[in-house]
Amino acid sequence: MTANPMIEAFFDEPTNTISYLVADPATRTAAVVDPVLDFDLASGEVDTDSADRILKMAAEKDWRIVMVLETHAHADHLSAAPYIKAKTGAWIGIGEHIRDVQKIFRPVFAFDDMKTDGSDFDRLFADGERFALGSLQIEVMHTPGHTPADLTYRIGDAAFVGDTLFMPDYGTARADFPGGDARQLYRSIRRLLSLPDETRLFLCHDYKAPGRDQYRWETTVGEERRNSVHVHDGVSEDDFVAMREARDATLAVPKLLLPSIQVNIRAGRFPSTETNGVRFLRIPVKIKGEVADSVFA
Repeated sequence: MTANPMIEAFFDEPTNTISYLVADPATRTAAVVDPVLDFDLASGEVDTDSADRILKMAAEKDWRIVMVLETHAHADHLSAAPYIKAKTGAWIGIGEHIRDVQKIFRPVFAFDDMKTDGSDFDRLFADGERFALGSLQIEVMHTPGHTPADLTYRIGDAAFVGDTLFMPDYGTARADFPGGDARQLYRSIRRLLSLPDETRLFLCHDYKAPGRDQYRWETTVGEERRNSVHVHDGVSEDDFVAMREARDATLAVPKLLLPSIQVNIRAGRFPSTETNGVRFLRIPVKIKGEVADSVFA
């Protein structure tokens, strides 16, 4: 019988993100999935309270953190992966298609030192790859659509699906970011929903669907297949794509999109310090209408 992991969830309400501490019961070896770095956009200040909560829990339980697993390069929060690594010696892993995401965004930010080979990360995973967390086996599933690089990590009866799926009453992830694709997203979801019905799905976000008062981030394959408002059994690929593309056209840009992307495709690292001792993030400016760019030069 396959052993199942011990799981602790950490909800960050400012970004509606759930991070996870996942441990092998036999060896007490642990992984952190999608850790959040606290970032105040208005002031530019960074704090580590969210990550420290995870580290404190691991210490209290005597769980030894050996890896940080990113499901994708997030567009709505900054990653605390480098901080976890510095505190524990853990390595940082993400899907090998992060290279595609880096190639998409390097021209956007025009950083000379921005890599496109994935080498900012310690491990790059391929679809179907397996690796050990203590005595447990982690299976990698490439689940693109939200971004080209999305992964699901399957550990025993649990699957950490990132932004691919939300709670059944809320639906599915957007697919309109550069490199996103609603058809790929549908096929990735159907692949996930081909897992056994009792498979527990751990989500990266929750926004409380209308009529629900509590945040939730755990569901099952069976529950999604029966009740997902976007992709329950019987929803065709064409119907899903039409719904997803129409819905995405109405969605606002995530507040932390530009800071998040340029940091997270570097495995959570900030650009180098400038001569005044300060690190700067870049915000591309697009001038709308017929106003000449030279007006603002």
